Amino acid sequence: MASQCSSSVGGAGSVHSAPLSARIESYEAGEKKSISDIRRTFCLFVTFDLLFVTLLWIIELNVNGGIQQQLTTEVLHYDYHKSFFDIFLLAVFRFAALILAYAVCKLRHWWAIAITTAITTGFLIVKVIVSKLLSQGAFGYLLPIVSFILAWIETWLLDFKVLPQEAGDEIRHLSVQHASDHEPLLYPGRAVSEGQFYSPPESMADSDEDLDDKHDLEKPLV
Repeated sequence: MASQCSSSVGGAGSVHSAPLSARIESYEAGEKKSISDIRRTFCLFVTFDLLFVTLLWIIELNVNGGIQQQLTTEVLHYDYHKSFFDIFLLAVFRFAALILAYAVCKLRHWWAIAITTAITTGFLIVKVIVSKLLSQGAFGYLLPIVSFILAWIETWLLDFKVLPQEAGDEIRHLSVQHASDHEPLLYPGRAVSEGQFYSPPESMADSDEDLDDKHDLEKPLV
């Protein structure tokens, strides 16, 4: 009987600790990943930023007279007032800085994207005011606006999605680990001693007396 009670107690403790251990293992498996899912989404969007601006710049080169000729004009004979090459370099700068900070170094702060967004915003505002891009057709409007919007979407994605979700996951992991460390203290009365269920065997003297009494009662009355 004592063994059955101890096995039932052990079974209850194992059932209670099973979810906690499973959750800890899931969090540890998530930590072993090279990068979280939401951070990987952010890095993909940063890559999309570079590719999209590059595509628009290549289309602009084709529209204005051919890639080879326009590359010579905008790159070799660079003019701040007319060239779109600096907007492409700005996208390359954002990509390199953000991937290095948040994918390679796995930074958990907003200062890197704050720097890239501030540089992008200031440069584009000055270029639109000072240069003559607005007189060069639709791409004079499209490239600065697209670059500006993508930079601020990256800022919103990191500040409101990536960093809060990773902080929440870390807090949940620490709380589950803390609960698992203090789990034996939550059920101090579960360990039942075997002495509480011990029943001593009946003594032989008592059994002999009972047999004599029964024998006397069974004798016929004279």
